[in-house]
Amino acid sequence: MALDNRRWGAERVRGELLRLGIRVSKRTIQRYLRRVRGPQPWGQSWSTFLKNHSNQIWACDFLQTYDIFFRPIFAFFIVELGSRKVVHVAVTRSPTSLWTTQQLRNATPFGTGPRFLIRDNDDKFGTEFARVAEASGIRVLRTPVRAPKANATCERYLGSVRRECLDHVIILGEKHALRVLKEHVAHFNSGRPHQGIGQRVPDKSITPSDEYSAGTVVSVPVLGGLHHEYRVAA
Repeated sequence: MALDNRRWGAERVRGELLRLGIRVSKRTIQRYLRRVRGPQPWGQSWSTFLKNHSNQIWACDFLQTYDIFFRPIFAFFIVELGSRKVVHVAVTRSPTSLWTTQQLRNATPFGTGPRFLIRDNDDKFGTEFARVAEASGIRVLRTPVRAPKANATCERYLGSVRRECLDHVIILGEKHALRVLKEHVAHFNSGRPHQGIGQRVPDKSITPSDEYSAGTVVSVPVLGGLHHEYRVAA
Protein backbone atom coordinates (compact mmCIF):
# COMPACT_ATOMS: atom_id res chain seq x y z
CA MET A 1 0.00 0.00 0.00
CA ALA A 2 2.86 2.36 0.82
CA LEU A 3 4.52 1.82 -2.55
CA ASP A 4 1.31 1.95 -4.58
CA ASN A 5 -0.02 5.09 -2.88
CA ARG A 6 2.77 7.55 -2.24
CA ARG A 7 0.42 10.24 -0.94
CA TRP A 8 -1.12 8.05 1.76
CA GLY A 9 -0.12 8.64 5.36
CA ALA A 10 -0.12 6.17 8.24
CA GLU A 11 -3.72 6.91 9.25
CA ARG A 12 -4.95 6.44 5.69
CA VAL A 13 -3.17 3.09 5.45
CA ARG A 14 -4.59 2.09 8.84
CA GLY A 15 -8.11 2.83 7.65
CA GLU A 16 -7.62 0.71 4.55
CA LEU A 17 -6.30 -2.18 6.66
CA LEU A 18 -9.32 -1.94 8.96
CA ARG A 19 -11.57 -2.36 5.93
CA LEU A 20 -9.78 -5.65 5.33
CA GLY A 21 -10.20 -6.72 8.93
CA ILE A 22 -6.53 -6.16 9.84
CA ARG A 23 -5.92 -4.22 13.08
CA VAL A 24 -2.52 -2.54 13.31
CA SER A 25 -1.54 0.48 15.40
CA LYS A 26 -0.64 3.75 13.74
CA ARG A 27 2.84 3.72 15.29
CA THR A 28 3.59 0.31 13.76
CA ILE A 29 2.46 1.51 10.34
CA GLN A 30 4.66 4.60 10.64
CA ARG A 31 7.67 2.41 11.40
CA TYR A 32 7.14 0.36 8.26
CA LEU A 33 6.44 3.44 6.15
CA ARG A 34 9.83 4.90 7.11
CA ARG A 35 11.55 1.67 6.07
CA VAL A 36 9.82 1.54 2.69
CA ARG A 37 9.74 5.20 1.70
CA GLY A 38 12.48 6.89 3.66
CA PRO A 39 12.21 10.63 4.44
CA GLN A 40 9.30 12.12 2.52
CA PRO A 41 9.70 15.60 1.03
CA TRP A 42 6.95 18.10 1.54
CA GLY A 43 4.74 18.68 -1.47
CA GLN A 44 4.69 17.04 -4.86
CA SER A 45 7.91 16.29 -6.72
CA TRP A 46 8.46 17.72 -10.21
CA SER A 47 8.46 14.27 -11.84
CA THR A 48 5.18 13.38 -10.10
CA PHE A 49 3.63 16.66 -11.25
CA LEU A 50 4.65 16.01 -14.86
CA LYS A 51 3.31 12.46 -14.72
CA ASN A 52 -0.04 13.50 -13.21
CA HIS A 53 -0.62 16.42 -15.60
CA SER A 54 1.26 15.33 -18.74
CA ASN A 55 -1.83 15.59 -20.95
CA GLN A 56 -2.34 19.19 -19.80
CA ILE A 57 1.25 20.36 -20.23
CA TRP A 58 3.04 21.81 -23.22
CA ALA A 59 6.76 22.59 -23.32
CA CYS A 60 8.54 24.99 -25.67
CA ASP A 61 12.12 25.79 -26.57
CA PHE A 62 14.38 27.17 -29.30
CA LEU A 63 16.86 25.26 -31.45
CA GLN A 64 19.63 27.13 -33.26
CA THR A 65 20.98 25.91 -36.56
CA TYR A 66 22.85 27.43 -39.52
CA ASP A 67 22.27 27.76 -43.23
CA ILE A 68 24.74 27.01 -46.04
CA PHE A 69 26.40 30.41 -45.49
CA PHE A 70 26.75 29.79 -41.71
CA ARG A 71 24.09 32.36 -40.86
CA PRO A 72 22.09 31.48 -37.74
CA ILE A 73 18.48 30.33 -37.96
CA PHE A 74 16.28 29.76 -34.92
CA ALA A 75 13.53 27.14 -34.83
CA PHE A 76 10.81 27.31 -32.17
CA PHE A 77 8.96 24.17 -31.11
CA ILE A 78 6.01 23.47 -28.80
CA VAL A 79 5.56 19.86 -27.66
CA GLU A 80 2.70 18.20 -25.77
CA LEU A 81 4.23 16.12 -22.97
CA GLY A 82 1.59 13.41 -22.68
CA SER A 83 1.49 12.37 -26.34
CA ARG A 84 4.96 13.68 -27.39
CA LYS A 85 3.17 15.41 -30.25
CA VAL A 86 4.75 18.54 -31.73
CA VAL A 87 1.89 21.02 -31.83
CA HIS A 88 3.75 23.96 -33.40
CA VAL A 89 6.96 24.73 -35.28
CA ALA A 90 8.18 28.04 -36.66
CA VAL A 91 11.46 29.45 -37.99
CA THR A 92 13.03 32.92 -37.91
CA ARG A 93 16.36 34.70 -38.09
CA SER A 94 15.37 37.26 -35.46
CA PRO A 95 13.62 35.60 -32.49
CA THR A 96 12.32 38.66 -30.68
CA SER A 97 9.88 38.49 -27.78
CA LEU A 98 7.11 39.84 -30.02
CA TRP A 99 7.74 37.10 -32.59
CA THR A 100 7.72 34.42 -29.88
CA THR A 101 4.47 35.79 -28.48
CA GLN A 102 2.89 35.60 -31.93
CA GLN A 103 3.88 31.94 -32.18
CA LEU A 104 2.01 31.25 -28.94
CA ARG A 105 -1.06 32.93 -30.45
CA ASN A 106 -0.71 30.81 -33.58
CA ALA A 107 -0.46 27.62 -31.50
CA THR A 108 -3.55 28.45 -29.42
CA PRO A 109 -6.28 29.61 -31.81
CA PHE A 110 -9.62 30.59 -30.30
CA GLY A 111 -8.07 30.53 -26.82
CA THR A 112 -7.54 26.76 -26.84
CA GLY A 113 -4.43 25.44 -25.18
CA PRO A 114 -2.95 23.50 -22.28
CA ARG A 115 -3.27 24.18 -18.59
CA PHE A 116 0.50 24.59 -18.14
CA LEU A 117 3.35 25.67 -20.42
CA ILE A 118 6.98 25.00 -19.53
CA ARG A 119 9.67 27.39 -20.78
CA ASP A 120 13.19 28.35 -19.82
CA ASN A 121 14.52 31.77 -18.78
CA ASP A 122 15.55 32.89 -22.26
CA ASP A 123 15.21 36.59 -23.07
CA LYS A 124 13.21 35.62 -26.15
CA PHE A 125 10.24 35.19 -23.81
CA GLY A 126 9.05 38.59 -22.63
CA THR A 127 6.28 39.95 -20.47
CA GLU A 128 3.91 40.00 -23.45
CA PHE A 129 4.37 36.23 -23.81
CA ALA A 130 3.22 35.72 -20.22
CA ARG A 131 0.28 38.10 -20.71
CA VAL A 132 -0.98 36.26 -23.80
CA ALA A 133 -0.62 32.92 -22.03
CA GLU A 134 -2.58 34.19 -19.03
CA ALA A 135 -5.32 35.52 -21.30
CA SER A 136 -5.68 32.02 -22.75
CA GLY A 137 -5.88 30.45 -19.29
CA ILE A 138 -2.34 29.01 -19.49
CA ARG A 139 -0.06 29.04 -16.49
CA VAL A 140 3.57 29.53 -17.54
CA LEU A 141 6.11 27.47 -15.56
CA ARG A 142 9.70 28.72 -15.78
CA THR A 143 12.40 26.11 -15.34
CA PRO A 144 14.92 26.66 -12.51
CA VAL A 145 18.47 27.72 -13.32
CA ARG A 146 20.87 24.82 -13.92
CA ALA A 147 18.09 22.23 -13.98
CA PRO A 148 18.40 20.54 -17.40
CA LYS A 149 15.91 17.80 -16.50
CA ALA A 150 13.13 20.29 -15.77
CA ASN A 151 12.25 20.41 -19.48
CA ALA A 152 13.60 16.98 -20.39
CA THR A 153 10.89 15.94 -22.88
CA CYS A 154 11.32 19.02 -25.06
CA GLU A 155 15.12 18.87 -24.78
CA ARG A 156 15.03 15.23 -25.88
CA TYR A 157 12.93 16.18 -28.90
CA LEU A 158 15.40 18.91 -29.89
CA GLY A 159 18.14 16.28 -29.75
CA SER A 160 16.08 14.04 -32.03
CA VAL A 161 15.67 16.89 -34.52
CA ARG A 162 19.43 17.34 -34.70
CA ARG A 163 20.30 13.63 -34.89
CA GLU A 164 17.51 12.62 -37.28
CA CYS A 165 17.26 15.69 -39.49
CA LEU A 166 19.50 18.74 -39.25
CA ASP A 167 22.80 16.85 -38.98
CA HIS A 168 22.08 15.31 -42.40
CA VAL A 169 20.53 18.21 -44.34
CA ILE A 170 22.19 21.34 -45.71
CA ILE A 171 19.82 24.22 -44.95
CA LEU A 172 19.66 26.74 -47.81
CA GLY A 173 17.69 29.43 -46.05
CA GLU A 174 14.83 30.29 -43.72
CA LYS A 175 12.03 29.00 -45.96
CA HIS A 176 13.92 25.80 -46.67
CA ALA A 177 14.49 25.25 -42.95
CA LEU A 178 10.78 25.63 -42.26
CA ARG A 179 9.85 23.20 -45.04
CA VAL A 180 12.35 20.59 -43.83
CA LEU A 181 11.31 20.89 -40.19
CA LYS A 182 7.60 20.70 -41.02
CA GLU A 183 8.23 17.49 -42.94
CA HIS A 184 10.18 16.08 -40.01
CA VAL A 185 7.42 17.09 -37.58
CA ALA A 186 4.80 15.37 -39.75
CA HIS A 187 6.90 12.20 -39.74
CA PHE A 188 7.57 12.52 -36.00
CA ASN A 189 3.87 12.90 -35.18
CA SER A 190 2.33 10.29 -37.46
CA GLY A 191 5.03 7.89 -38.63
CA ARG A 192 7.64 7.44 -35.92
CA PRO A 193 6.97 5.11 -32.94
CA HIS A 194 8.15 6.33 -29.52
CA GLN A 195 9.40 4.26 -26.61
CA GLY A 196 7.99 6.66 -24.03
CA ILE A 197 4.41 6.02 -25.19
CA GLY A 198 4.58 2.27 -25.76
CA GLN A 199 5.92 2.35 -29.35
CA ARG A 200 2.88 4.28 -30.54
CA VAL A 201 2.89 7.44 -32.63
CA PRO A 202 1.95 10.78 -31.04
CA ASP A 203 -1.03 11.28 -33.36
CA LYS A 204 -3.83 9.59 -31.42
CA SER A 205 -6.01 9.28 -34.52
CA ILE A 206 -3.58 6.68 -35.89
CA THR A 207 -3.99 3.31 -34.21
CA PRO A 208 -1.72 0.31 -34.87
CA SER A 209 -3.19 -2.81 -36.47
CA ASP A 210 -3.87 -5.71 -34.11
CA GLU A 211 -2.54 -8.20 -36.61
CA TYR A 212 -0.86 -8.21 -40.00
CA SER A 213 -3.23 -8.35 -42.94
CA ALA A 214 -1.93 -10.05 -46.06
CA GLY A 215 -0.64 -7.57 -48.56
CA THR A 216 2.43 -5.88 -49.97
CA VAL A 217 4.37 -3.65 -47.60
CA VAL A 218 5.45 -0.46 -49.34
CA SER A 219 8.16 1.99 -48.29
CA VAL A 220 7.40 5.72 -48.30
CA PRO A 221 10.52 7.95 -48.25
CA VAL A 222 10.64 10.90 -45.85
CA LEU A 223 13.02 13.87 -46.20
CA GLY A 224 14.35 12.60 -49.51
CA GLY A 225 14.94 9.08 -48.24
CA LEU A 226 16.61 10.04 -44.95
CA HIS A 227 13.84 8.07 -43.22
CA HIS A 228 11.08 5.77 -44.43
CA GLU A 229 7.56 4.92 -43.35
CA TYR A 230 6.13 1.47 -44.05
CA ARG A 231 2.51 0.74 -44.89
CA VAL A 232 0.47 -2.17 -46.19
CA ALA A 233 -0.65 -1.40 -49.73
CA ALA A 234 -4.39 -1.27 -50.26
